[in-house]
Amino acid sequence: MNQKNLVAERLAAVLPHLDVTAIYALLEKPKSSEMGDIAFPAFSLAKVEHKAPQAIAADIAEKVDAAGFEKVVATGPYVNFFLDKAAISHQVLTQVISEQANYGQLNIGQGHNVTIDMSSPNIAKPFSVGHLRSTVIGDALANIYAKMGYTPIRINHLGDWGKQFGMLIVAYKLWGDKATIEANPIDELLKLYVRINAEVEERPELDEEARQWFKKLEDGDEEAWELWQWFRDESLVEFNRIYEKLNVHFDSFNGEAFYNDKMDEGIQILEDKGLLKESKGAKIVDLESYNLPPALIMKSDGATLYITRDMATAMYRKRTYDFVKNIYVVGQEQINHFKQLKAVLKEMGFDWSDDMVHVTMGLVTKNKKKLSTRKGNIILLEPTLDEAVSRALSQIEAKNPELENKEEVAKAVGIGAVKFFDLKTDRDNGYDFDLEAMVSFEGETGPYVQYAYARIQSILRKADFVPAAENDYKLADAESWDIIKHIQNFSNIVERAGEKFDPSLVAKYAINLAQAFNKYYAHTRILDESPERDSRLALAYTTGLVLKEALRLLGVDTPEKM
Repeated sequence: MNQKNLVAERLAAVLPHLDVTAIYALLEKPKSSEMGDIAFPAFSLAKVEHKAPQAIAADIAEKVDAAGFEKVVATGPYVNFFLDKAAISHQVLTQVISEQANYGQLNIGQGHNVTIDMSSPNIAKPFSVGHLRSTVIGDALANIYAKMGYTPIRINHLGDWGKQFGMLIVAYKLWGDKATIEANPIDELLKLYVRINAEVEERPELDEEARQWFKKLEDGDEEAWELWQWFRDESLVEFNRIYEKLNVHFDSFNGEAFYNDKMDEGIQILEDKGLLKESKGAKIVDLESYNLPPALIMKSDGATLYITRDMATAMYRKRTYDFVKNIYVVGQEQINHFKQLKAVLKEMGFDWSDDMVHVTMGLVTKNKKKLSTRKGNIILLEPTLDEAVSRALSQIEAKNPELENKEEVAKAVGIGAVKFFDLKTDRDNGYDFDLEAMVSFEGETGPYVQYAYARIQSILRKADFVPAAENDYKLADAESWDIIKHIQNFSNIVERAGEKFDPSLVAKYAINLAQAFNKYYAHTRILDESPERDSRLALAYTTGLVLKEALRLLGVDTPEKM
């Protein structure tokens, strides 16, 4: 039984005014473990019992059944419960050893599908650190949802449609050279894209030309289609190389273009329900009842918009995957768009639109400045990952020059460092990209957690420790108790991270667990002969297992040696 439930039940037996649920909601964690593990504040009973909270607390502590607890004491207006450390540590250690990597597994999702729209870079543009957040947050959420018992479906909704491709076609026809582009596709296409955006300010007629080329593309013009397909194929080769480095994989690469011939159904439903209104030649859906501006469904020239394609996308996903959640990991600037999309689908009669979630995230900046592909102000991700690996390698060579597989370990540490730094940041906060801080072995970083894991494996190798779930492992000292409480809380952290769509809860958990173990290691001679030696090694073993699983959820590898 959950320890807080047990406390709530024991208190309910002596508190006729409150039920278990009300008591559970009032329970607190004391400021320090010396004051106990769970506290009940007696303030709320003062009015009912017409007594001082201190007197009420003393009375409760005397009456409550303390069986199974080390002790129950009144401290001022609080009733403090001290849990039985030896019994709980035994239960936790044997459970982790028995369940291994399945520890913390939940069955909340019962196998139901969760679609996760993530990464989604624009083709013909380089993969920058600006795309990193959606990619690693989406991947971590997919892992977390799998741990919660759902079936995640990772979808890379490529930005492979829209007027920017009209811009690119115009730029290519004006200044492009096929052989130059084939030699270095993304860089050359980026130069063309930056150049056309600069030229449009001086020559607005190019903007109209780009519009016309995109309309040709929508209408299936052969030349436009061939150029677009070429841009897309070259881009995917580059993207897949980067995804391989990040160890991120997808179940679908259906991007915006896939839905080009699937929009009529949604438009027809809006038409049939009388929801489509004309406004200055364009077609809109009025969303005043949702306190939202009108949704522009079709321009006056008949061209569709993001929302038209996203309606088709959502309908296709529901039909194909029958999702219980349809998650979009997309920047904060799209908040209004997704509100409108959900409202339009709701108006169309699709109540499953309530299961659509926009997971927002803050911006990545460099020297506090916003990154922009259009202005050519970006940090390319691939060379950045290579630089992170190089920095990790030089630190590993300084710390452990004899280490075998140094290059493999450096990859795990360098790439893991970049991913971890992003994921430990509350997703609605942005961060300034700082490679030196990311790849540091000190502080709240990925390498710090990985190093704690590798240290544990070193201890276990020295001891030649083989755990057995039937052994009578148990510990009762304060520092091991801190670790046990962290380990016991793992599934709660996974569940909260899923509910809040926030992998930073798992990253912070990993940091806290690593810090708790390092503190324990600094004060306890784990390998010394003592009656507690096997229990201490079991604690190290279980800490390692849970650290490894927490990092796996974040898509970060754990080298056995560092």
